Amino acid sequence: MGDGVRGHAAIPGNPEKTVCFTGHRNISEADIERVVPKLDGVIEKCILNGYNAFITGGALGFDTVAAFRVLAAKERHPEIKLYLALPCRNQTVNWTSLKSLKEYRIIKDNADFIVYVRDFYDEGCMMERNRLMVDSSAVCVGYVKRASGGSAATMRYAEKMSRITINLA
Repeated sequence: MGDGVRGHAAIPGNPEKTVCFTGHRNISEADIERVVPKLDGVIEKCILNGYNAFITGGALGFDTVAAFRVLAAKERHPEIKLYLALPCRNQTVNWTSLKSLKEYRIIKDNADFIVYVRDFYDEGCMMERNRLMVDSSAVCVGYVKRASGGSAATMRYAEKMSRITINLA
């Protein structure tokens, strides 16, 4: 996979056949075990209903879980695509977990397309990334347990934009 495209570029494919994911960065192992079967079921149902592209934001937590579940589904359905909408090129600059950095590299290496909202982190890059994902999708699947924060705002934006929303929390 290449270095991607900078800016609020369109994500390839048909938004009517695209699903995006949003969720909290902190997700317990117990919640992951509970959510993964639901997430796999939603991904499979979406594929069976003609959705062929899946977008994640490349963050820790639910984004990482969703990306790996799409990659697992891709083994059974090689026609589907994993797209990454990343807030900035230096997204991982403050990450300290070697495991998280390795997972991020695996996801980037296996993505079919990467778009970067900004070169470097700034105050608006996360919200712009989240809106780009929703604007490029018909379905927004979330893991949202709180009414505040970026994931909750993304789900509200998806609802406002008349997207199908599914909360797995």
